[in-house]
Amino acid sequence: MGAWPTVAGVQAVTASIEVSGTYDGGLKRFYGSGALGSADQDENQGPIFELADGAVLKNVVLGAPAADGVHCLGSCMLQNVWWEDVGEDAATFKSKSASATYLVSGGGARNADDKVFQFNGTGTLTVQNFQVADFGKLVRSCGNCKTQFERHVVVKNVQATSPGKVLVGINSNYGDTATISGVTVVGDSSRKIVICERFKGNNTGAEPPSLGTGPDGTNCRYSNSDITYK
Repeated sequence: MGAWPTVAGVQAVTASIEVSGTYDGGLKRFYGSGALGSADQDENQGPIFELADGAVLKNVVLGAPAADGVHCLGSCMLQNVWWEDVGEDAATFKSKSASATYLVSGGGARNADDKVFQFNGTGTLTVQNFQVADFGKLVRSCGNCKTQFERHVVVKNVQATSPGKVLVGINSNYGDTATISGVTVVGDSSRKIVICERFKGNNTGAEPPSLGTGPDGTNCRYSNSDITYK
């Protein structure tokens, strides 16, 4: 994986930037200010960028505080987007259409206390050619949203650097799948990072219990040869 980009300018954001079509940030650093200036774990923060269905966000660096990062209201593409210090979540995917597709291609994230990509809607989320370091979960299918869906996650050609907790967490009781390949884990000689964890999701807001970890051929779809440790 390549080096983190050199930032080409800085822009404070006091209200969410609404994107339809393509927004090219030219590798400027965007950070929250005013109402978006909190760096805490508040679930009700607005995003720095709010993407309409079909929107593309590219060449953006999100600095601190990053508020609630990026929200995709429908299908979207995040291309060469970098999160220097993840706030609540780096990006949240929200479409209610089962045919929705979300693509995260290139870029990276670090310093995520909890989740990097929060999958609240439905459809298929693909994360490829991405790097993550010091994180809770790279992708989490919402465990206790009021409205639950079947969700599909594809992770390929991703480098995960310790410390980290879980690469992908899904709800097997809702038929979620995670298809994982080409993952390189760095600095985790004791193999503490869980590659795929299955949960029993709910719509009551309760903390979802774990149902197990590792490849099972049904929900967590990968083999040990898909994971390389360095």
